[in-house]
Amino acid sequence: MSNDLSLLDKNIDPIFEEIRELINNSRNRVYSVVNTEMLNLYWNIGKVIMEIQQGNERASYGDTVLQKLSEKLTNEFGKGFSARNLRTMRKFYLMYPIWKTVSAKLSWSHYLELIKIDEENKRKFYLNECINSRWSVRELQRQKDSLLYERLILSQDKAKVLELA
Repeated sequence: MSNDLSLLDKNIDPIFEEIRELINNSRNRVYSVVNTEMLNLYWNIGKVIMEIQQGNERASYGDTVLQKLSEKLTNEFGKGFSARNLRTMRKFYLMYPIWKTVSAKLSWSHYLELIKIDEENKRKFYLNECINSRWSVRELQRQKDSLLYERLILSQDKAKVLELA
């Protein structure tokens, strides 16, 4: 009887592994699609806000509009649309005004960190490093906090600094 169970496990294991791979691949594709759509939504919300404010980030009625908009969106769709979050979406659009420059390889959390960087070259550097080195958000924060970009700019041996990072 125990031999039969052992034989059954040997027959089931390859099937299990194949199904496991299918499930993991499918989950990864779903995550990618959801992430891309979320980035697209937040970018477009930022765009609409800027169009309403006619490109003037500091429009006199801007805070009032965002507060009212936040209330209506929150009532309809639940949390996630606070005035603060709407301002963040607007900033996301301002930092990446061309949709094609937004990489779906990064999450919204990555972009939340990247839009805190005002200097464009520095922001591009960290964006590229996130993609090329597959940095997590924590790794991005760690590298920013360690002033990797600044150390590279000052370094004679840029390859060595990148290697150490």
